[in-house]
Amino acid sequence: MLQGVVIRSTGSAYTVEAESGIFECRLKGNYKIKGIKTTNPIAVGDRVLFSLSSGGDIGSIEKICERHNYIIRKSVNLSKQTHIIASNIDQAILIVSLTSPRTSSGFIDRFTITAEAYHIPVNIVFNKSDLYNSKLKNQVREWVGIYEKIGYKCLVTSLYNLNDVKSFSELLKSKVSLLSGHSGVGKSALLNAVEPGLNLKTAPVSDFNCKGKHTTTFAQMHKLSMGGYVIDTPGIKEFGIIDFKKEEVSHYFPEMRDIIGKCRFNNCTHSNEPGCAVKMAVEEGAVSDMRYKNYLNILNNEDAFMPDYLK
Repeated sequence: MLQGVVIRSTGSAYTVEAESGIFECRLKGNYKIKGIKTTNPIAVGDRVLFSLSSGGDIGSIEKICERHNYIIRKSVNLSKQTHIIASNIDQAILIVSLTSPRTSSGFIDRFTITAEAYHIPVNIVFNKSDLYNSKLKNQVREWVGIYEKIGYKCLVTSLYNLNDVKSFSELLKSKVSLLSGHSGVGKSALLNAVEPGLNLKTAPVSDFNCKGKHTTTFAQMHKLSMGGYVIDTPGIKEFGIIDFKKEEVSHYFPEMRDIIGKCRFNNCTHSNEPGCAVKMAVEEGAVSDMRYKNYLNILNNEDAFMPDYLK
């Protein structure tokens, strides 16, 4: 059998890169009855073992190797199932914009806590800064301050600023990176600026509802000439998190994780309990009020699938 990495997934077919070349593969039938609860049994980034047909043109995936890590979200259309976005990645890069289309802090926090749960470092790129008025410039400075304070690397970028593109390029160098975010925030455009040979399809944001149009239709891993790989994914409208126990949610907020041991009760949910160190930290300004409100929404499963433009 040959070993390779899944570099593209269309749902039913997989492109696998091996030392001897690139092969189109199908999943061996018995995998579909093994009780896999995700909507996609194989994700981009998976290391797999496969055999070739007698003609040597079609592969059959026979084994999925153990994953180093992966990032997952609840399927919006199938609420009881989950979808693996990508696996075996060094970092996740969340591309957001404060306009055309707008990304809410709630969306950012749902993404970051899921990455925290699976031990994946997150970088946040605030793109389209050339479109920001003075109010949005102040807001992005505030948000960057909040996220950098708790350990997330942030970039503010414009496609039309060469230094910004260079900084984004350095973020990708020699790593396996997952790119995610809403449709229209500029994921493909930034990648084209870094690696023009990719020639990824881009499209303008709709004037009618300020929402992005899907240009990436399936997850795909691209090799970068400067070293490293990037996984480009279809735009996500909503980010449904997997089911965490209420007492666990705060563990995935770094600023709360450091102080939850000071709460009066061991099973404190940091919502209504007396003697809560987290609520005290919010009152004192040590924990962002914005992040705390998002925490409560996540805790109560509010706005889980509300489109961002309605928030």
